[in-house]
Amino acid sequence: MTAPDRDRDIEGRARQARPRDALGRPLPYGAEGVEPVSEKALPPLETLKTARELVAAGRPFSAHEVLEARWKGGPVDERDLWQGLAQVCVAMTHAARGNRVGAERLFERAAERLTAFAATGRSAYGLDLESVVERARSQGRL
Repeated sequence: MTAPDRDRDIEGRARQARPRDALGRPLPYGAEGVEPVSEKALPPLETLKTARELVAAGRPFSAHEVLEARWKGGPVDERDLWQGLAQVCVAMTHAARGNRVGAERLFERAAERLTAFAATGRSAYGLDLESVVERARSQGRL
């Protein structure tokens, strides 16, 4: 059951029309938030570039959305890569919001997913997954 005032697309999927702050928290309608990111999957290298830029700008939640679009719109055999990277960004978001337990858990889940992907030997589009996993694990022990 959905409330009539919920933001939905024509298929009934939730869409967030409310503005959000840099950490993804909803703001009141009419408030000025950060520029939303596209829900359309970008090509792999563009996804990585955009996600890095968003993280550097203090917007890990938006970076997660970019990575999530790629994981949902990309090849199934790359799912662990994109989902793991998205989880790193969500963990960063939790850490920035002060949710230490949530951050630790997501950093560890991200490390596990990225380790699983690395074990396949598939391309990670130039990412040093070993370093990403090491960093996620060290952040997971805040």
